[in-house]
Amino acid sequence: MKIIVISDTHGQHQGLKLPDGDMIIHAGDISSRGREEQVLDFLQWFEKLDFKYKLFIAGNHDFFFENAAPDKIQSIIPSNVIYLNDSDVTIEGIKLWGSPVTPWFHDWAFNRNRGADIQKHWDLIPADAGIVITHGPAYGILDKTVYGEHVGCMDFLKKMETVKPRYHICGHIHEAYGAFEHNGTTWINASVLDSKYRRCNEPVILFY
Repeated sequence: MKIIVISDTHGQHQGLKLPDGDMIIHAGDISSRGREEQVLDFLQWFEKLDFKYKLFIAGNHDFFFENAAPDKIQSIIPSNVIYLNDSDVTIEGIKLWGSPVTPWFHDWAFNRNRGADIQKHWDLIPADAGIVITHGPAYGILDKTVYGEHVGCMDFLKKMETVKPRYHICGHIHEAYGAFEHNGTTWINASVLDSKYRRCNEPVILFY
């Protein structure tokens, strides 16, 4: 299966040029400020894309998904789009799990304190997940900011060392765009914008 991966479009989705594929995954920050009209604009674009499978998670900018009632959220998700929120789905034998949660970061959406507060989310990751999608990176892997700080989650890294999915997909730290293989997992930061919110990074292509 050919999978196209993007993240951190922040409302600039209309300008993207996407390769052909079977599945597209968006790893969060679909909007700039998480307002409902921004979310709807993204979903209207996303549902029309020519992919058999379309999945996304929210990110720390996407306040709508943290603040709206579950019924309200479900009512706006197109029937051909899958939204993951600490949940999984199996597609053609591939188990995918996704979460918007990140360690506390400037009081944005889906922030959790490191330690027990965030660990309860990682405890939900299935042991047989083949693709894990989180908005934020693991500690020390594609998580370095322009200031040279590693801001990823150590608790998440420890969980991944047990699960060992084939792929981990994230975004969040725009300047850490890229891919890295470690401990049996290919780690991907798919942010399409750079640290100055310029659309300059290409969608990532995976094969499963």
